[in-house]
Amino acid sequence: METASFAHPRRNIEALGIEPGMRIADFGAGSGAYVLAIAETLRGNGTIYAVDIQKDLLRRIKNEATRRSLEVEIIWSDLEEEGGSKLADDSLDLVLVSNLLFQVKEREQVFAEAARITGSSGRVVVIDWSDSPPVGGRWMGPRPEDVCTKETVLTLARDRGLIFVKEFDAGAHHYGLVFRKSTVSTP
Repeated sequence: METASFAHPRRNIEALGIEPGMRIADFGAGSGAYVLAIAETLRGNGTIYAVDIQKDLLRRIKNEATRRSLEVEIIWSDLEEEGGSKLADDSLDLVLVSNLLFQVKEREQVFAEAARITGSSGRVVVIDWSDSPPVGGRWMGPRPEDVCTKETVLTLARDRGLIFVKEFDAGAHHYGLVFRKSTVSTP
């Protein structure tokens, strides 16, 4: 099976500029591909939070992290609720939102939560499906009507006070967008 069509977690986290000591959350950690790759990069010098609503996936991430001697903090939460991540305001250096937006109805709340917990010099990174081509009678990714377009993400981020920084190549059927918090306060 060719993997070039999918987002590549190890390659993509290289584009994130992760440094020792960073505090990072992976919103919708899922199977743990990103969170485990980030934990390997940090190697105990920083904190990575796996945030997901599916307890069984969080349990698998914790077990795999333990097997690999990696430090991962597990947070069971509903990111579609206010304060859903259970993390403090302005406390993180980076929030990763990867392959999550096509699964949630309250996308605005996910962005509000990411903006709330990201520190003043922090970043929010979105990696998601740009399209979902048919393969063998099935969709490669989400149903086309569930894909959250890059334009929608740019609007959602802007509406939550996040400023677009750059785009990076996240895979043949994915986009990668980096945002930072606005340093301008509103009266």
